[in-house]
Amino acid sequence: MRKISLVMVGALIGASAAVVATQSRLLTSTSAVAASAETYRQLNLFGDVFEKIRTDYVERPDESKLIEAAVNGMLSSLDPHSSYMDAKSFRDMQVQTRGEFGGLGIEVTMEEGLVKVVTPIDETPAAKAGILANDIITHIDDEPVQGLSLNQAVEKMRGPVNTSVKLRIQRAGRKDPVEVKLTRDVIRIRSVRFRSEGGDVGYIRVTQFNEQTFENLKGAIDKISAEIPADKLKGYVLDLRNNPGGLLDQAILVSDAFLDRGEIVSTRGRNADETQRFNAKPGDLAKGKQVIVLINGGSASASEIVAGALQDHKRATVLGTRSFGKGSVQTIIPLGSNGALRLTTARYYTPAGRSIQAKGIEPDTEVLQEVPDDIRGKDETKGEAGLRGHLRNGDNEKSGSSAYVPTDPTKDTQLNAAFDLLRGVKKDASSAPKPTAAVPN
Repeated sequence: MRKISLVMVGALIGASAAVVATQSRLLTSTSAVAASAETYRQLNLFGDVFEKIRTDYVERPDESKLIEAAVNGMLSSLDPHSSYMDAKSFRDMQVQTRGEFGGLGIEVTMEEGLVKVVTPIDETPAAKAGILANDIITHIDDEPVQGLSLNQAVEKMRGPVNTSVKLRIQRAGRKDPVEVKLTRDVIRIRSVRFRSEGGDVGYIRVTQFNEQTFENLKGAIDKISAEIPADKLKGYVLDLRNNPGGLLDQAILVSDAFLDRGEIVSTRGRNADETQRFNAKPGDLAKGKQVIVLINGGSASASEIVAGALQDHKRATVLGTRSFGKGSVQTIIPLGSNGALRLTTARYYTPAGRSIQAKGIEPDTEVLQEVPDDIRGKDETKGEAGLRGHLRNGDNEKSGSSAYVPTDPTKDTQLNAAFDLLRGVKKDASSAPKPTAAVPN
């Protein structure tokens, strides 16, 4: 809140200086005052409507809920990622970013008033029950989701451990809805999973970016390098497929783990003086070994920061399909005892100056999965460009791509292509790397 107060004071000082300076600036200041007066007239309209509802509605309304609904409406009109969190939702969000919380284990978004599954989290009640990416949740415990905010819907799916909840799901390719009963559990997010593959490759999967991600990644690299002698280690596969993102600082640390120097990402807000640049520190945890980054249509936000940074520095080969395209930064602004705002405050840019917003990261080598017949054509995400009200990014926006990943690693075309690339197995011309933007000197 201090930052907001300082900005307001600066604006007032600037307006006063303008009045003293020149007549043209006086006109500008007058226009600003007129705009402010119009804003206050609109606020009076809000007050009038609120008072009419409070006094004349057929039943006595809950006034605090009315105000909360108005705030939600104001934020949801901005973009799909700005929202209001009440005090409990704010606490839950803080717990979730620490990597442990109670619930079902589903990453969700709001689409056309309904809750859409981005991806189920591995080894959670949702994943075990067979919930799939792109499933539409229409009812929670027989209550329609239509009309609820995303936070309200998430709140209904959370609850005490060992209690149950029923979801009604509309699934592409199925005429009738699917009903699933799940038992809530403690969701412990293992943000990093790893294994040695074939005695010569390290496989590291990052499922999301929470407070534990970098330390878990560092531990994974240490253990792999201890298991595989340096002269036999071909390199690492960093799997970011269906990773919905998370904390910006963790994306920067993960990128830095593979970089010795140079810019990782920049964030640019409405005002030029708010631009921030984040640079790598000396020290490559992978010791220069080759890196393949896997992405797909479910790789979003922090995942795209990592993929874009390593791609622009030519530190890694990015393989798979185009990513989601969420290139905006959300700042959490606490409101004391009243919860917090999640407000979109900036766009982020890769080291080469690319905005990923509504475009995504294009892989250096595109590799498509073999998709089962029953979901073929229905496995693609719409991406950021397909979200209603998303921040625009010119005329060259692109939709998402397939988010399907086989559960059987032997049928995982993208993963096996990454292993082949590290081991120097010859590929056909259709898998040749695409040119990528160079990092400016």
